[in-house]
Amino acid sequence: MKSKIQNSFLLVFVFTSQLFWSQNNKSNFLIADKKEVATIYIDPKSDQLVIWAVNELANDIQEITGQKPQIISTNTTQNTKGIYIGQINESLFKDYKKSNLKGGWEKFSISNDKNNLYIVGSDVRGTVFGIFETAERLGVSPWKWWADVNTIKKEKLVLNLPVNGITENPSVQFRGIFLNDEDWGLQPWAAKTFEKETADIGPKTYEKIFQLLLRLKANTIWPAMHDSTKAFFGIKGNKEMAQKYHILLGTSHAEPMMRNNVDEWKKETMGAFNYFTNSEKINNYWQERLNEIRDSKAEAVFTLGMRGAHDSQMEGAKSTEEAKNMVEKIIVTQREMLSSTFKKPITSIPQVMIPYKEVLEQYNKGMKIPEDVMLMWTDDNYGYIRHISNETEQKRVGGGGIYYHLSYWGRPHDYLWLSSMQPGLIWEEMSKAYANGDQKMWIVNVGDIKPAEYDLEFFMDLAWNINSIKPDGIHQHLKDWAAREFNKTISNDISNVMSEYYRLASLRKPEFMGWSQTEPTTQIKPSDFTATEAKRRIQLYEELAAKINNLSASIPQERKNAWFQLVVYPVKSAAAMNRKFLYWQLALESNDLSEKEKYQNLSKEAYQQIEELTKYYNTEMSIGKWNNMMSMAPRKLPVFSPIDYTNLPKTEIKPESPEGEAIAIQAKDFVSSQGPKNYNWKSIEGLGYSNAAITLFPLKTSYFTTEKPSVSYTFESSKTGEYEIEVRFMPTHSNNSDHQATITFDSNTSKTFKLNSYDRDANWKANVLRNAAIFTLPVNIEKAGKHTIKLEVNQTGIVIDQLAVYPKGQKKYEIPFE
Repeated sequence: MKSKIQNSFLLVFVFTSQLFWSQNNKSNFLIADKKEVATIYIDPKSDQLVIWAVNELANDIQEITGQKPQIISTNTTQNTKGIYIGQINESLFKDYKKSNLKGGWEKFSISNDKNNLYIVGSDVRGTVFGIFETAERLGVSPWKWWADVNTIKKEKLVLNLPVNGITENPSVQFRGIFLNDEDWGLQPWAAKTFEKETADIGPKTYEKIFQLLLRLKANTIWPAMHDSTKAFFGIKGNKEMAQKYHILLGTSHAEPMMRNNVDEWKKETMGAFNYFTNSEKINNYWQERLNEIRDSKAEAVFTLGMRGAHDSQMEGAKSTEEAKNMVEKIIVTQREMLSSTFKKPITSIPQVMIPYKEVLEQYNKGMKIPEDVMLMWTDDNYGYIRHISNETEQKRVGGGGIYYHLSYWGRPHDYLWLSSMQPGLIWEEMSKAYANGDQKMWIVNVGDIKPAEYDLEFFMDLAWNINSIKPDGIHQHLKDWAAREFNKTISNDISNVMSEYYRLASLRKPEFMGWSQTEPTTQIKPSDFTATEAKRRIQLYEELAAKINNLSASIPQERKNAWFQLVVYPVKSAAAMNRKFLYWQLALESNDLSEKEKYQNLSKEAYQQIEELTKYYNTEMSIGKWNNMMSMAPRKLPVFSPIDYTNLPKTEIKPESPEGEAIAIQAKDFVSSQGPKNYNWKSIEGLGYSNAAITLFPLKTSYFTTEKPSVSYTFESSKTGEYEIEVRFMPTHSNNSDHQATITFDSNTSKTFKLNSYDRDANWKANVLRNAAIFTLPVNIEKAGKHTIKLEVNQTGIVIDQLAVYPKGQKKYEIPFE
């Protein structure tokens, strides 16, 4: 995690009764010991949200030490030492000169000045973020409620700060989450367990969500919007709760003008959601919501444009060109409505246009978007951003943003169950976008929030401070998270387990292990792994499960429930899903009846383990607090069902590569590199099959026509003959789908490959399911001995993961990692 978590473990036990440390240690502030606890001072005119956050901090301190700080309202600094919290424009801070806070956006400063602790913000949210930064540095997890990371008692509590304190402000202005595909977790949990009085995701649930967002330094919500859930504005108290917590409201690419069409557009009475034939009613529909927001004075970022009623193409348009032209006209009308309703210059009202799916095609055909409107690009739903701002777009006043997925419903296959997006991939894609000016708004689709806790926090840490996690510091972030959530002494072991969990899922997510697809839905089939690879994959998962069992004894009792939901459930469930399918495959391929029966039984046991883990999650963990949150079969796709062992498909035993003939090379192990000045190949931790895939730095988009960057590798061959050189790239996108790489063998055999696949074609589906774009160069090795492979690229943004040299026709699915 960023420096905040590292610092949270610099807490020390102080063996003195003094309330504050000596002048020689100004950066250390003693919050409490057995005898005393620091008093908190706030301005009498403090905002209600600041008062709430101050009380949260006081409660956090009490939970840790047993002593609750007194909170006193005052206009002036007191003679007694204490903690002073508030906004820079308040009278309490008229003499505070530690940092330039005035006029800042969500900026805060934390400093120890003359043995007083100051937590000061530029505005309300900045102050709140400073308060929760302090809490986290004291060891309080943002997930204390949402993942039951209960506090651990300490007799003495010290805040450690740099000598000059800290001053922070966000890298990205609008940072938030999209609650989506909530049908199997968040909605049934809220309706049946947490908020029975509403029987839906209502203000009680949103209050907990908004509190989490503030602890994560986020500020924006795209509310849940499936047909399982009543519209956000349709439940009394929801928008008021957002105002209470100063959360900005927004809506997804399918919900222009803050309208949930799935629930709110009534075709029976309103007619078709077709602007070509029904524009007047649609305009009135939008205006009603704008009036409601105006009257409530809610903060909002308005999504412009128009698609179908629910994540579908625009109704009534006969062509992309016709849709493009109509969207341009609609945006003009929408902006007139916004300006008229709020009586403000349109440039002062935050607006966003999201070129998602077919809308990106319209944009690429020349759609005109006003310069002050933010352009928010999206990934391909599987973590690979389809477009980032080019040089022209980077100059737009409205700026750029990113809508990213940690969870998805759709083709080629959903991943709604477990969260397994590699942190390295999140880092690579979001850092690349930021380097190209997409810094205005980041929204991440988190599905039900759980079990995406770590990935979500990783994403938000980058959004808050893009420089807080370096490409070689991703494992340290995971280690620091493990130390904060569980136990510092075993944090490295836990982070290694989670890193391997993410790596194995990069080869194939648990949800994809049935080798089936959806939309249309196909039935399961045996994997593409050879028997050797299947057994090895089973072994790797079993080793992870064994490590978890060994580590469990070292988890503090207060954190046992957090341990289960954050580590045990995802890792063991993923392991069981792999065993379920891979043992089935081994049974199919075995000609020994007793062995076949053994493998079938092991496959059945794996399915039963998923059932048992899920039951424990819902009914026993945290005394049933999360009942109905975890579904082991969202959308009931074939991959989640028990396997029918009586209806066995015909299967062919996959050929194994003769031992020792295949040569594996990790991309990071290049022996030389060339390229233009200032460009360097660097590995990114936690990325790809190798956990260390490489790409060109700096990440800002650059094209190379003459001196092209390259990396070279050498290998020894003991035999001659026909071979294949295979190179695995990550399936990243370029704006013009023009990523190219040239593979050269021994300076005499060379071929240039076009790397990009296109939206929803067969290559793209294969690439995102396996997280690899694979290209093969046939070569003839005429002499045994040392040989060279050179990879040359035409632009930045290309990520190389692994290479291999195979005898012709003898391929393996997985290149050995060790």
